[in-house]
Amino acid sequence: MTYAHQPAWRAIQEFLPEAYHLTPATEPAEEWWLHRGHRIHLDTYRNADAPVKVILFHGVGTNGRQMSTILGRPLAERGFETIAIDMPTYGVTEVADRALVTYDEWVRIGSDLIEVERAKDDRPIVLYGLSAGGMETYHVAALNGHVAGIVGMTFLDQRVRQVRVETAFDPLSGFFGAFLMGLLARTPLRRLRLPMRLVSKMRALVNDRAAAKACYADKTSAGNSATVAFLSSYVAYQPAIEPSDFAVRPVLLTQPAADRWTPLHLSTPVISQIHRVPVSTVMLQNAGHYPLEQPGLDQMVTAIAEFCSARAQG
Repeated sequence: MTYAHQPAWRAIQEFLPEAYHLTPATEPAEEWWLHRGHRIHLDTYRNADAPVKVILFHGVGTNGRQMSTILGRPLAERGFETIAIDMPTYGVTEVADRALVTYDEWVRIGSDLIEVERAKDDRPIVLYGLSAGGMETYHVAALNGHVAGIVGMTFLDQRVRQVRVETAFDPLSGFFGAFLMGLLARTPLRRLRLPMRLVSKMRALVNDRAAAKACYADKTSAGNSATVAFLSSYVAYQPAIEPSDFAVRPVLLTQPAADRWTPLHLSTPVISQIHRVPVSTVMLQNAGHYPLEQPGLDQMVTAIAEFCSARAQG
């Protein structure tokens, strides 16, 4: 399957401002990358003259095509090369037979993709991540080191109890879920798949009810399920470098101001500890967790474009 044959993303983009709609003339190229048995899908806007490459990571309620709509194409129109990846079990990536995907693997894939792109040329690479993808940018940068900067819509350290409690389906599952998933991950039940809308606060993905319905209908994003093994590895992931020691590259937080899932204070445990590189925050007015609203969308694109331009200059 490709996105040309997948209607769900088209239904979701109808809730974006018209300027953010992809048309047959503006849709990204679709590429495939073989990685340890997975056939990984990439949405790309290649541009050999672009000063910076931007790799886009989705979260646990979105996919690569949804990154292309809100950011991939807008950044490409501003002269940047963008690559939006579908991590295994999301989007239209084809998962290796019998593979048990974990969050640790997502981080390794992100790092390996950086190396693939670095082998092509020496242009700076910036990482962007939405929702859980925000912390993934941090984890990938900490593991790899060869990036010019990272941008997160949020930076959620799931090892922090408050973060788990406030982002889970309810406080009870947030309080006990990590312990339970850790136990089950050691049993044959590790392959059990759980709907993400029943383990996380997916109901707060977007602030428009009709848009939420369209998102839930997409089994490759918000309507997806995750295994116990993946969930256990996600909440317990240990970064290669802790925030207090992170000295890789500058960090930008683009925080939606109307985010009902991961408000600003949930990123504080991470960004408040980063002192060895510059950290800046831009609030996106009127924008929800997966931002559909103006002026937040335009503010996000502008802030990230400016951040990328600064990275091109060293």
